[in-house]
Amino acid sequence: MRLYKWSILRNMTIKKKPTMNLKLYQIDAFTDRPFSGNPAAVCILDEWLPTQTMQSIAEENNLSETAFAVKNDNVYEIRWFTPNTEVDLCGHATLATAFVIFNYYDTDANALEFHSSRSGSLYVKNEEHELSMNFPVDQIREVDSNSVLNQALKRAPIQTWKGKTDYVLVYESQEDIEMLNPDFSALSKVDARGIVVTAPGSKVDFVSRFFGPQVGVNEDPVTGSAHTSLTPYWANVLKKNELVAKQVSSRGGDLKCESLEDRVKISGNAKLYMIGEIYV
Repeated sequence: MRLYKWSILRNMTIKKKPTMNLKLYQIDAFTDRPFSGNPAAVCILDEWLPTQTMQSIAEENNLSETAFAVKNDNVYEIRWFTPNTEVDLCGHATLATAFVIFNYYDTDANALEFHSSRSGSLYVKNEEHELSMNFPVDQIREVDSNSVLNQALKRAPIQTWKGKTDYVLVYESQEDIEMLNPDFSALSKVDARGIVVTAPGSKVDFVSRFFGPQVGVNEDPVTGSAHTSLTPYWANVLKKNELVAKQVSSRGGDLKCESLEDRVKISGNAKLYMIGEIYV
C-alpha cells in the first residue's frame, strides 16, 4: 500500500509557480562618472506588481532607493522604495528612471512627464549636457531647536526648519557639515523621513548631507528631493535664483538648482553602472 502511494506521488506533475523576468538597471545619479553620485535601481514595468513584491525587490537591492515605473498613455506612473518602506518622493531615482527611459525605451523623447500618487506631476527634460527635473517646492517653516536632534548630531545648528517630511538644519560652514558624525540610533527616534543638514559652500553656493535612518538609509549619498527644500531657502538667503550645490557625502554629488516660485528645477548627470535581470 505504501509503495502504491509513493508510485502515485512520484508520477504526479509538480506545478511550479511561473517565474517573471524583469530588466533591472542600476544608475549612478548626479554624477558623470561611475562609483560616485547616488546609485538607484530602476525597473520599467508593463503593469504594477504587488506592493509587497516591489518592497521585497528594493530590500534585495539594498540601495537607498529602487524606482518602479509603468507607462500610462504619455505619462509614466512612478513609485519609490527604500529597503524598508515606500517614500513620497525621490529625486535621484527619478533622474535615474528618466535616464533609463531616454536611453533604452522612449529614445526619441526629450521630455518626460511622471506622475506620483503621493507627489503629483514631475517633469524631466533631456537637455544637452544634463537631465533637468521640475518638482514642486517643499514649503519649510522655522521651528524651535530640537534637543533630540542636536544631541544625535552632536552639534547644534544655527537654525532649524521643518518641511513636509524632513527637518532642515542650517550650520555656519561646510566644515561643520563635513565633520558631523551622527548617532544614528538616536537619530532614528526623530519623527521625520530625514534630516537635511546644510551650510554655505566653500566653492559652491551651498552644501548638504542627508540622514534617513527612519527609512532604512543612514546617509543618502545624493538626495534630489531634499533640494526642493534647500533651493528656495538658499535662493532667499543668497538673493539669487540659480544655484550650484554639492552633497558632501563620501560618494559626493553635484547639482544645479533653480528656484521657480512654486516649483524647483534640479539638474544633474547620470551614469549607467549595470543592466541585469531579476527573477520573481
